Amino acid sequence: MYGKILIKCKMEVLTGMHIGGSSAFSAIGAVDRVVVRDSLTGEPMLPGSSLKGKMRTLLAKKLYDNYILKDFDDDPECIKRLFGTAGNKSGNPRNARLQFADAFLVNAEELKNRTGMTEVKFENTINRLTSKANPRQIERVVRGAVFDVRMVYNMEEASEIREDIENIAEALKLVSMDYLGGHGSRGYGRVAFKDIELEVINGECPEDINGLLDLLKGVEKYGVYALQA
Repeated sequence: MYGKILIKCKMEVLTGMHIGGSSAFSAIGAVDRVVVRDSLTGEPMLPGSSLKGKMRTLLAKKLYDNYILKDFDDDPECIKRLFGTAGNKSGNPRNARLQFADAFLVNAEELKNRTGMTEVKFENTINRLTSKANPRQIERVVRGAVFDVRMVYNMEEASEIREDIENIAEALKLVSMDYLGGHGSRGYGRVAFKDIELEVINGECPEDINGLLDLLKGVEKYGVYALQA
């Protein structure tokens, strides 16, 4: 069998998020670490690779039951079929069933009229031996920013669809209770997923589509929980 399921949701930034971009020129006193931006609009964006990498890593940690991760080729089969593998060890690369798109802001105008789309956070580290300060400026996407997240899941094996959707839901839940981007241990990058939708856009799904949606909708409560805990 072959078909496609579109998974759509909104991702709300609950605390300032830094996913780094590059700066061709950095003047004295300029921001040291800028966020990645859409080259067309200049607005902050969420690369699909950032969300994919975080989902895969957290899901692997849970399934390994260990913080020491192995090579991608050694991931459990359920992870490799969702996220793919280059097959460097086995010589048998796997295509990813789950495909990600870059996510763009849906409330840019609201943010511009309120506080702006980004903020600059001043950080400082102190050398314990010399007491020398190392100040830096980090740009963050502001709290309240909302990104339009879209993923496409390829239905290939009817018997594996439900397990795959369960693992997608689990990965999103883990991201909700962790963080996206850098400096998460300092409180950056807490996010919540909401308004989750699921639609068969090609072929026929042998599973109850409403049941699969219920699995994904269960993710919505965890971002707020993680922030309040």
